[in-house]
Amino acid sequence: MKLPDDPALATATLDTPIGELRLAATEAGLAAVLFPNQKDIAFPKREGSAKARAHLDKAVKALERYFEGKQTDFTGLTLAAEGTAFQKSVWAALARIPFGETRSYRDIACAIGNPKGVRAVGLANGRNPLPIIVPCHRVIGADGSLTGFGGGLPTKKWLLEFEGNRDAVLRLTFDHTIPRNMPHPELTSDRKPR
Repeated sequence: MKLPDDPALATATLDTPIGELRLAATEAGLAAVLFPNQKDIAFPKREGSAKARAHLDKAVKALERYFEGKQTDFTGLTLAAEGTAFQKSVWAALARIPFGETRSYRDIACAIGNPKGVRAVGLANGRNPLPIIVPCHRVIGADGSLTGFGGGLPTKKWLLEFEGNRDAVLRLTFDHTIPRNMPHPELTSDRKPR
């Protein structure tokens, strides 16, 4: 992934419980969210245009509210993710996964009308330029296992735990532990198992 080549591009960083996120927006909307482990992606510091900055500021505020536990979706944001029509259909399906729930790659493939496209869905999921906003962390394997994630499996586990998805978190193998500097949210006991 690379950031859009746009003179109006605005960028920002946000300190979160999972590390520093890097965000970028164009005049069309939010274009990228990068995890701390994605240092190989060029990320220039840019003030950008006023319109791009407005999209960026709105996204930063929404993510702050998410990490404070005050926001569970990002429907009010304008998104400008670059991708193929197929990728965008997958990302739209991901955006409909409710907070605290998970879906399998097969579920997403069926939701977009392509039940045999499970692998293609996995590839599109992996190319999602707006993680957390478009919640690709909520997608799991057909057997319930936690599978690859751009931010790393410990981050995926943290996000699912933060959202109260106890069932998915319990399926993470013990080889993937949360780093010591990453805080653990309390799991709520009022969630009912699915």
